[in-house]
Amino acid sequence: MPKTTKKKFDSKKIAEGVRLILEGIGEDPEREGLKKTPERVADFYSELTEGMRQDPKGQIVPLPGDSHDEMVLVKDISIASVCEHHLAPIIGKAHIGYLPRRRVVGISKLARLVDVYAKRLQIQEKMTAEIANCLDKVLNPFGVAVVIEATHHCMTTRGVHKPGVTMVTSRMLGVFRNQVATRQEFLASLKLHDHQF
Repeated sequence: MPKTTKKKFDSKKIAEGVRLILEGIGEDPEREGLKKTPERVADFYSELTEGMRQDPKGQIVPLPGDSHDEMVLVKDISIASVCEHHLAPIIGKAHIGYLPRRRVVGISKLARLVDVYAKRLQIQEKMTAEIANCLDKVLNPFGVAVVIEATHHCMTTRGVHKPGVTMVTSRMLGVFRNQVATRQEFLASLKLHDHQF
C-alpha cells in the first residue's frame, strides 16, 4: 500500500463551492436534479485528484530477482487528468519505455505511476517529465522515455473550440536522449517519428 502525503481533501468545502457555482450560473441547487450534485462533484474530484495524496515512488516496486537487458515498452496507458488552468479534463494515453540496468518493474506498477501523476491538477508537459524523472530515479535504468498524447477540453469545449486536436509531449533520459538508434526504436514502436521531437 503506497504511503500518503499530508495533503488534505475537504469534501464539504468542495460541495459548498459547487453550490455557489450553481447559484452563480442561475441554477437552483435545491431543485430535484441538482440536490445531490455538490456531493457527487466532491466525490468526483476526490477521485480525480487522489494522486495528490499518494507517493509516486511507492508505486515502483522492482520485481525480485528478475533482470532484463532489452527495452521494455508499455503503450496506451489511459490518462484522465485535470488542467490546472481551467479544471477541465485532459484525456489521453501515455507510453513508457525504459532500458533496465538490472531491475524491472511489473507493468501494472507503471500504470499506477501514471495515475498518481495524472490524478493531480496538471499541465501535460510537467506530467510527462514527472513520470520519466520518477521512474529514472527509482529504477536507475540506462534510460527512460515517456510520451503522452492527450486532448485538452480547455481547448476543445471553450476558448478556440478546436475538437480533434491532440497534444504530444515527450521526455527522453539517458540512452533515449543520447543514442539516436535507441530513441528511434522506441518512437518506431509507437509509430511516431524522431523529427516530431
